[in-house]
Amino acid sequence: MNTATDSSPAARQARAARQQAVVAALQAVLPAHAILYTPEDTTPYECDGLTAYRERPLVVALPETDEQVQAVLKTCHGLDVPVVARGAGTGLSGGAMPHAMGVTLSLAKFNRILKVDPVSRTAVVQGGVRNLAISEAAAPHGLYYAPDPSSQIACTIGGNVAENAGGVHCLKYGLTVHNVLRVKGFTIEGEAVEFGSEALDAPGYDLLALVIGSEGMLAVTTEVTVKLVPKPLLARCIMASFDDIRKAGDAVAAVIAAGIIPAGLEMMDKPMTAAVEDYVHAGYDLSAAAILLCESDGTPEEVEEEIGRMSEVLRRCGATAIAVSRDEAERLKFWSGRKNAFPASGRISPDYMCMDSTIPRKRLADILLAIAEMEKKYQLRCANVFHAGDGNLHPLILFDANDPDQLHRCELFGAEILETSVAMGGTVTGEHGVGIEKLNSMCVQFSAEENEQFFGVKRAFDAKGLLNPGKVIPTLNRCAEYGKMLVRGGQIKHPELERF
Repeated sequence: MNTATDSSPAARQARAARQQAVVAALQAVLPAHAILYTPEDTTPYECDGLTAYRERPLVVALPETDEQVQAVLKTCHGLDVPVVARGAGTGLSGGAMPHAMGVTLSLAKFNRILKVDPVSRTAVVQGGVRNLAISEAAAPHGLYYAPDPSSQIACTIGGNVAENAGGVHCLKYGLTVHNVLRVKGFTIEGEAVEFGSEALDAPGYDLLALVIGSEGMLAVTTEVTVKLVPKPLLARCIMASFDDIRKAGDAVAAVIAAGIIPAGLEMMDKPMTAAVEDYVHAGYDLSAAAILLCESDGTPEEVEEEIGRMSEVLRRCGATAIAVSRDEAERLKFWSGRKNAFPASGRISPDYMCMDSTIPRKRLADILLAIAEMEKKYQLRCANVFHAGDGNLHPLILFDANDPDQLHRCELFGAEILETSVAMGGTVTGEHGVGIEKLNSMCVQFSAEENEQFFGVKRAFDAKGLLNPGKVIPTLNRCAEYGKMLVRGGQIKHPELERF
């Protein structure tokens, strides 16, 4: 789906003139090979991991130094040209989708690990460094970087900062915001900025927590200082099968209620286990309505004690089968299915839309049963995989983007999942960000006054609104139109939309 709305001759002529002016201006600050503007060169940048929405950028800039990033931003600010920063393009909410009349600023060449300090247990890396590469560089020192999104082999630390990424081990070790000490970069005006510090605290307001998860709206990240943690002496994983979704959901709450914080606590429903088992042959129980993966790490004594406690809780909650990894190879095998849930889904459907919301743990079964009813309502399949320990859902709605009706039903399906999550006491996003995917749902989560406060923060950093415009924060008019659409379509209503 291309989001461009005006393809008239006049619009094409205006775009061509604008492109010529931007390219000429950028040629004064970048080498020729760092500027892409022909269709064959810019088309690969037309979307991120949310492939249902596409737009070709006017120009792609590939700077190699801080000075070049600064110069590109100053140039674009002077010309009132929008800028969308991009890392590896693995995001799932359309946060890196280009602006049709703007510059996509790729940080792909910012891929150097500047320093690994085993004494302070930190690493200083450029924004384009892959998540997994940090752990690989720290491994000789017995250290690693804890946040591990499923895309960690490809996603960049700058993108992780933008989305406040998590992963299967975020329950115990935290999200990106809990594992980053400092972020350096530039505002849209080209001003160098630094958030946080290498010390335990920084003076003034906690702007580090503000910029992490800001989705490229406030600044362009070029350098990040991350915390490293010691690799545990041992890790073992429980794979528990359940014949009922509610039993599995209740087991998640029971594990946490028992005072246990597993290194990872993940859940997959039957359609998802079938998809990943056919893909990676992880040894999953295909007869189970749901399976849980519960990991313990630490010293051998700590792991043995915690595995025993978790197994007892799972049995009491009705687990029909429990398998405990016997060695590291089997532990990785158990996790291979969960880590490959997204590519496995791509094998059984032309397209999928991965939703991302968070609910209270005690409502896990309720949301899964509600999603099952939505499958009937929208006549689309949905496979579910999620960070059960912290209630972060990842329903994958399966559809064919070449069928406009299926895409429309998929959008409605996704919106209802998000709005149902809010009704159950949750939020419309957990770790994937808002981007363009959840703009409408932000109207449900937040009031018009709250959204205006978000715009106030945006304006404080970017008065012209040039960094990643049209994303994350919905306008009042957009919320009004969305409210009217829900009334016309008979969709669920929400108090925040009743004013419309």
